[in-house]
Amino acid sequence: MTYQPRLADRELTEKLASASAVLIEGPKACGKTATARRFARSEVFLDIDHNARQSVAVDPRSVLKGKMPRLLDEWQVVPEIWNHVRCASDLEPGKGKFILTGSAVPTDDLLRHSGAGRISRLRLRTMSLFEQGYSTGAVSLGELLAGAEVSAPEPGLDIADIIELICRGGWPGTLSENLNKAMGFVRDYIDELRRTDVERVSGIRHDPDRVLRLIQSLARNTATEAKLTTIREDVARSGEAIQERTLDNYMEALRSLFVIEELPPFSPHLRSRSRLRKAAKQHFTDPSIAVAAIRANPKLLRADLNYLGLLFESLVVRDLRIHAALQDAELRHYRDNTGLEVDAIVETVAGGWLPVEIKLGSTLPIIDEAAKTLLRFRDRVDTRKMGDPGNLLIITAAGYAYRRPDGVSVVPIGALGP
Repeated sequence: MTYQPRLADRELTEKLASASAVLIEGPKACGKTATARRFARSEVFLDIDHNARQSVAVDPRSVLKGKMPRLLDEWQVVPEIWNHVRCASDLEPGKGKFILTGSAVPTDDLLRHSGAGRISRLRLRTMSLFEQGYSTGAVSLGELLAGAEVSAPEPGLDIADIIELICRGGWPGTLSENLNKAMGFVRDYIDELRRTDVERVSGIRHDPDRVLRLIQSLARNTATEAKLTTIREDVARSGEAIQERTLDNYMEALRSLFVIEELPPFSPHLRSRSRLRKAAKQHFTDPSIAVAAIRANPKLLRADLNYLGLLFESLVVRDLRIHAALQDAELRHYRDNTGLEVDAIVETVAGGWLPVEIKLGSTLPIIDEAAKTLLRFRDRVDTRKMGDPGNLLIITAAGYAYRRPDGVSVVPIGALGP
């Protein structure tokens, strides 16, 4: 299969030039190994190479020998290799010596040396619309953060296209498959999660049916601030009750597997006395997981525009996270006790910020309401301490990219790039 270039290729190039080792983390099947192999000059696959796993216990240095960068694939299968990589980095100074990939965080994570200063981390997600070739990239997130004005023609995506892209997801292995096969892949992915992966990473016995009900509840509550108590009640309604401790263990396993990626709250300096809400928003690493979990399809999604709007928000959040990584930025969301809510805020390490409203529709009333929200939010933030936002941004499913007279920028997801 031909390798599809990733935005993370740039990140990996930079990290290999500045650190002794790079750890690529992310969900199964997101393309970690394929990306790493583009840069590695030798490799060992610890999940399938029994002899290599035995060698770690007898002579770990033998596994590290080879042309560099050396790829240690699925390192978490033999977690003790972490400290050997760290020691090798100390004994033999130099950059770009090892690439580790992992689709789960080992349970003894806190017991290992942090690797600070030696091992740099890179989070790989499924592919954005830009990486898949469905976005023109005419509008750059980096330029939006820098205050650029936007203008771009319609990218050519309509609601039907967006629905299909949500259903198939950004999995590299299914890019050339038809929609039914792509959706079947995600259903199989969930089946493997609930049957084997959760127990493998948690180290405790589990009930696959309860795990499935949890995933389905998270799917129904995607892009919302649903509390664990709400999710627990939802799981109980669809089957027998689940204990709080069990729910916590399952949730932690899904986080360790990079299946769920919560969107934390944004805590800006405010002019007003509004009280910030501290709940995170629930998102899967890819919106196709939510679709597969509840056995939905394009026809059902078309009939439920409210839920489709939540899935579209998850799609946009995924793409923003991928693009934001190149700007050394992270995503958060905002909500306060007055009900003012902003879907996403891109925040850079350097202090830049960009509030984003995400709307499935692009009619004038919808855009006007979203613009009012962003303008109210900007006025509530103490820009003397925070600085002005790079832009006020509305991301839609379709339409043109333009800047309104009030200064709010409107960009269709099919035009958004890094």
